[in-house]
Amino acid sequence: MKSFPSRRLLWQISLLLFLIAGTLYIARQQRTEPYQHHSGTIFGTTYHIRYQSPDNLHADIRRVLNEVDASLSTFNPHSVISRINRNETTEVDDRFAEVFRLAERISGETHGAFDITVAPLVNAWGFGFKNGTMPTKPTIDSLLPTVGYEKVQLLGRCLRKQNPHTMLDCSAIAKGYGSDVVARLLKKHGVRNLMVEIGGEIVVAGLNEQQQPWRVGVAKPTDDSLSIQQELQTVLRLTNCAMATSGNYRKFYYRNGRKYAHTIHPRTGYPVQHNILSATVVAPNCATADAYATAFMVMGLQGARQVLKAHPELSAYLIYSDVKGRNAIWVSPTLEQRIQK
Repeated sequence: MKSFPSRRLLWQISLLLFLIAGTLYIARQQRTEPYQHHSGTIFGTTYHIRYQSPDNLHADIRRVLNEVDASLSTFNPHSVISRINRNETTEVDDRFAEVFRLAERISGETHGAFDITVAPLVNAWGFGFKNGTMPTKPTIDSLLPTVGYEKVQLLGRCLRKQNPHTMLDCSAIAKGYGSDVVARLLKKHGVRNLMVEIGGEIVVAGLNEQQQPWRVGVAKPTDDSLSIQQELQTVLRLTNCAMATSGNYRKFYYRNGRKYAHTIHPRTGYPVQHNILSATVVAPNCATADAYATAFMVMGLQGARQVLKAHPELSAYLIYSDVKGRNAIWVSPTLEQRIQK
């Protein structure tokens, strides 16, 4: 006597075939949908964006980038941060509040190595060199009382300063945040495969056009103030994460035979002299990666490793100068497997 499949078994087989067909259809769609490419300028730097979608979303991308610019860009005289720096009565927007809270937390966790109130010192060193003169010790001493993340407080929608001469500069976190905002927008539109890069700060998700993890280069830290050389130290294979790099090999000055890096220590008021040449940080979001990369340049190798030990969600690729003056590398164990061989 022949036995026939039960209705339950037939239903299960039909469902399985439907799921297989649906998966194959989605996979085919992902392979055939085009990758959009956009580039432009924002925050005083450039951006490059690639994502897989049948729709051109550049207009929406520009809209959210302009929102971040209107909130956090010191290059925009009408931005929220510019008005705060001029001590104008200003209510902050949601974007400013989000970045300020994150900056405040990371400042505390790095004991002030990351500090968005360092602007007066950065301006003194930058403008001083451009005018052919270095800031004097009395000048630095006069500016130090205006610097310190503890001296500003966000109360509701208003920022309170203890010292009216305190100025904010979010350039060490805003580009990363801008990359995050664009990535959020694309994901909201259903985009799964994307790479957003603003001024070297990157967010990636899914796969590239070759259906492989995104390949992201880490620049070799050679003195290159004109950004002419593009030699890579290594290439990382990344997906569903963010990466930011800070280094003193692109922004520096030589005076009287001595090199002065652009990273200013918020506590001393002088350019840092630590042995780290380049700090690349991989984190769940780019604003966090951006801020910690700057903090590590201030803290030096040992300080950076201590922070990384306390934050397993972070990983880093640190290039430093060893005791013999040669370039050496320290890599988080969790990042080693992502290095392209």
